[in-house]
Amino acid sequence: MTFDPDPVTTLTFDSYGTLVDVEAVERALADHVAEPEPVSTLWRSRSLAYTFVANHVDAYKPFYDINRDALEYALATHDVDLDEDEREAILEQYHDLDVFDDVRDGIERLNDAGYDCYVLSNGNPAMLDSLVESADIGEVLEDTISADEISTFKPDSAVYRHAAARTGTPAEEIAHVAAGWFDVLGSMHAGNQAVWVDRKGSPWDGLAGDPNLTIETLDELAAALGV
Repeated sequence: MTFDPDPVTTLTFDSYGTLVDVEAVERALADHVAEPEPVSTLWRSRSLAYTFVANHVDAYKPFYDINRDALEYALATHDVDLDEDEREAILEQYHDLDVFDDVRDGIERLNDAGYDCYVLSNGNPAMLDSLVESADIGEVLEDTISADEISTFKPDSAVYRHAAARTGTPAEEIAHVAAGWFDVLGSMHAGNQAVWVDRKGSPWDGLAGDPNLTIETLDELAAALGV
C-alpha cells in the first residue's frame, strides 16, 4: 500500500517502542537479576500477550497492572525470587524510559506544520503523563489518549475509533505511527493510514497487509508529509 499525505490532518503515535525505548528496563533488571536479557524479553512478550488475551476473556486491567503480572511471571519462569519492593522498583522503570533521539524534534516539526499530534497508547494515564514529561513533548502534543478510557487494548478497532472520536477526526484523516506490527495492522483495519517505525531494520510481518509507509525516524515521516 502507498502513503497518501493529502487527507492527513491528525497524527497519533504509539508510545512504547515508538517514542520511548522499552529495552531500557534491562538496566533496572540488571540491578537485581544476574541475566536480565531473557527476563526482559519474556516480560515484554508476556505483557503483550496478556493484552491480546484480556480483550477476549473479559480480563481487562490497566496496563501497569498487566505489566506487573507479566514481570512476576517472567521472574518466576527464570527462578528469580525478589521481594515486592524490588519488583516495584523494576516496574517503575516504565515511568522513566529513554526517549528516542528523533522524537522531540520530529513531533515539534510536525506540530509546527499544522498537524494535530496525539499519543495513543495502551498505557494507562499515569504512565502517559510520565512519558510526556520525560520526552518533553507536552507543548507539541494536543493530548494523550489511553486505551484505559474504554477498557480495551490495541489492536481492537474500538481503540482507534475512540481516538477518532476524541480527536474529532474522521478515521481516514488519521495516520497512526507505531513500531508494533499488531498496532499497525489494527489501525489500518480501523480505517487509518498506518506508518510503521522500523528502527532496527526488521522484516515486516505480512500477516494482513503492508503498512502505508515505513520509516526509521520521525524526520522521515515529516518528509513524507512534505514538511
